[in-house]
Amino acid sequence: MLQIESGYTYSYNNDGGGQSIGHSYPESLFRFGILADWLEMRVATNYAQQRNRGVQVSGAEDLYLGFKIGLTPQEGILPEMAFVPQMTVPTGKASLTAGEVLPGYNWLYGWDINDSISTAGSTQLNRTLDGQTRKSYTEFAQSWTIGYSLADKLGAYTEWFALFPSSADTEKPQHYFDGGFTYQFTNDIQWDIRGGVGLNEAADDYFVGSGLTIRFW
Repeated sequence: MLQIESGYTYSYNNDGGGQSIGHSYPESLFRFGILADWLEMRVATNYAQQRNRGVQVSGAEDLYLGFKIGLTPQEGILPEMAFVPQMTVPTGKASLTAGEVLPGYNWLYGWDINDSISTAGSTQLNRTLDGQTRKSYTEFAQSWTIGYSLADKLGAYTEWFALFPSSADTEKPQHYFDGGFTYQFTNDIQWDIRGGVGLNEAADDYFVGSGLTIRFW
């Protein structure tokens, strides 16, 4: 099985020293089923345009590679879980690439509460670069999502997520709240729309976006 997820995101921030505007597309994530229903390969590519205080940078970002490993199904209070070892490799444009491999992991877990509500979390630890000094540091990321089934093909979700830098030169913790809607045209095609706001000064003011998922058998 192959699933392709793509989208576009617009972000805006004004920290008092100037405006920062970002465009992100096509946000392509290719998910290849490899073994039964417990192992998939993940490859992601993206193109970014960033304008920060009048200075614009655009180009391809570093390639993302990962494997999603199914661990457990949901059983009672025990969640469905998966583990994703992941990394980015330095394939992007010179002004956007990290210039080195940045490894990390993502631990995923979730519960179906009933036929209408589900909840899930993501805990990540990744190596990344400081936006100003370009020195590497470790970033902890946490999210929590609640999903809602509104109709047969219509869904919605709300989410909190945060980024916590450790030993970064200038980066500060960022907290966000976002939400969106999903619509399934068929069992293999889904469209979504989303928007979110920053909850503290270090976060972007807001972002909006849309995406499309297509699954091939």
